Amino acid sequence: MEISVDQMYKIENNGHDMGFLKKFMMENAGAAAVRRLVEKIGTPENKKILIFVGMGNNGGDGLVMGRHLAGYGSDVTIVLLGPEERIKTEESNWNWSILKKMPSVKLISGDNTNFDFSPDVIIDGILGTGITGEIKEPYASAIHFINGLTCFKFAVDVPSGLNPDTGETANIFVKADLTVTFHKMKRGIPKRKDLTGELFAEKIGIPPEAEEGVL
Repeated sequence: MEISVDQMYKIENNGHDMGFLKKFMMENAGAAAVRRLVEKIGTPENKKILIFVGMGNNGGDGLVMGRHLAGYGSDVTIVLLGPEERIKTEESNWNWSILKKMPSVKLISGDNTNFDFSPDVIIDGILGTGITGEIKEPYASAIHFINGLTCFKFAVDVPSGLNPDTGETANIFVKADLTVTFHKMKRGIPKRKDLTGELFAEKIGIPPEAEEGVL
């Protein structure tokens, strides 16, 4: 069954109200995403992994992935596309604060768009399901940079710039090799297999009761 972004938002809020907090959903999403990535690329130990994260919860999922991959022995660099004060959600802030205590992960933040990396794997946690309008800086430069690389590309929830409700794209968008979305498939995503690459919908522990009155 495919759902809309608005339905997903309501399901998440219902789950949160039941006491299954969004930070747990985020933790499970990041962990499930890493499992799929490892299944695809093999052991990530010593691999250079670059993670671009935006200011919302899509970025938060990317932050969780960074922590898990550091645990596998990956060489992780996370680029937050803006200053840390602008992180939008409590869950993402919480995960950023953990990473700041981890010297094993390199953190970069701010509005600089002069990217110079040569990773083995890149993770797109820039824009999730809440995409509206034209993509601006520094997000635009990050997407151009990703598309210019030849390494393996992984999209969290949805490739940035793809509208998960309609399958339409913004002015620029990421072309991924593997996309993992969460809970249930959003209806626009499978329309663009050319952008998602291999596609999975992973459960993240949301109680089925959270769907009552929504689906």
